[in-house]
Amino acid sequence: MTPADLYRQMLLIRRFEETVLDSFPRGWFYGTTHTGIGQEANAVGVLCLRRPGEVVVSNHRCHGHFLAYGGPMTALAAELMGRATGVCGGRGGSQHLVYEDFYASGVLGGTLPLAVGMALAERRRGGIAIVFLGDGALGEGAVYESLNIAALWRLPVLFVVENNRYAQTTPIQLHLAGDIAARFGAFGIPVDERDTTDVLEIRDLAEQALARLRGGEGPQALVLHTYRFSPHSRGDDLRDPLEIEHFRLRDPLLVHGARLGAEERQAIDAGVEVAVRQAFDQALAAPTAAPDSLTPALEGGA
Repeated sequence: MTPADLYRQMLLIRRFEETVLDSFPRGWFYGTTHTGIGQEANAVGVLCLRRPGEVVVSNHRCHGHFLAYGGPMTALAAELMGRATGVCGGRGGSQHLVYEDFYASGVLGGTLPLAVGMALAERRRGGIAIVFLGDGALGEGAVYESLNIAALWRLPVLFVVENNRYAQTTPIQLHLAGDIAARFGAFGIPVDERDTTDVLEIRDLAEQALARLRGGEGPQALVLHTYRFSPHSRGDDLRDPLEIEHFRLRDPLLVHGARLGAEERQAIDAGVEVAVRQAFDQALAAPTAAPDSLTPALEGGA
């Protein structure tokens, strides 16, 4: 991807999620949602290097990962609306997506056993798995069982920790003891750690980790210290506004956007605005998923 492509992809994710939060009071969506506004550089910096067929596993905060994977934006909007044209036919909502080699689940920490199992299968096919987790997931026991098996069996899986410094509304100093990188080190898993929102810096780190992974060196880990500007969900935000403003100085769109010319950036901004608006308009016009379509899907039907 060119620098302009990276900016466009991050902006697309940003505008999509801002539209979701702004539109929730209109009753467009079912359930709840979790956005990662401010964390876009992680998804784009890592997944711009993904090769066809490589598996991606995400969590409840999955919109950015899905769009960076290359998932269709209109289908994602439709999924959140419970429309028949959604990624999963309107059955999965915001947190549970299955699309080609992309899988997301809202079960906190439960995505790691899923990813490790997939990595075992992928090893037989010469592939790899990439799994994103947040700092909140590090309080789940299944995470450490997964790290143990991945290291013991030298499975081709890249763990990407997005430490946004909060587990829901609890600051990291109140929910997590010790050091994040040391957790991987305890299992002998090589780890790169960086406090950055620069998509180019993240891409460089990911490139090195993926090269080792594809070269058969066993599981790898990235720990990316970041920040989420948006609430955990829709309105549950207890943080000091001054703290949020402080981190906005590191907005990944500002950091990377400064590398582009003003005219080029304005053209991308305008194009993204149109694309996002069209995606939501098309999703709104799609038929609502029929409740009786759920059972055939669970039984392996359409």
